[in-house]
Amino acid sequence: MKIGITGGIGSGKTFICNIISKMGFPVFYSDLEAKWLMENDEALITELKELIGEEAYTKEQKINKQIIANFIFKNPNNRFKINDLVHPKVFDHFNNWCLQYDATTLLFNESALLFETGSYKRFDKTILITAPFETRVSRIKSRDNLTDVEIQNRIQSQLPDEEKIKLADYVINNTDGELLLPKIDSTIHQLTL
Repeated sequence: MKIGITGGIGSGKTFICNIISKMGFPVFYSDLEAKWLMENDEALITELKELIGEEAYTKEQKINKQIIANFIFKNPNNRFKINDLVHPKVFDHFNNWCLQYDATTLLFNESALLFETGSYKRFDKTILITAPFETRVSRIKSRDNLTDVEIQNRIQSQLPDEEKIKLADYVINNTDGELLLPKIDSTIHQLTL
């Protein structure tokens, strides 16, 4: 069973996926895989340079996060253009990764843009991680060293939680001060029924 896990920036989806991984379930991290592909897949690198320009990469052939972020937030359609290049390759890698786990019942895929890209339809079930807006902003500030405008741009580039909740099979609210493990256990138990 393939389970997609998503949530807005700062919701804590990676933290929850790390817990699920420690519980013994395989987790595929789509965002890390996308970054790896963007720096190692020659065909993708060429396509991204053609789309954004040579400045999308540093001299060391690492992605230039600031240039790519500026490109994405300059025009909302640019995000879709990048997603159309990167996401199919990431999902192909996920499908190949799944082949090594024939006997495993639950395989998890962490992806920031599961609902925004429509890829949630490729999964048997989906889990949405939510957190209060103020908590998310606080987490992003302490983790990513972004300005308020940059944080606002990233949050606005994703669907609001209210829309995602309508599409998700399960929702885990990751509010600071609340016990998280019972929520994760309960969701996994429901998935195995």
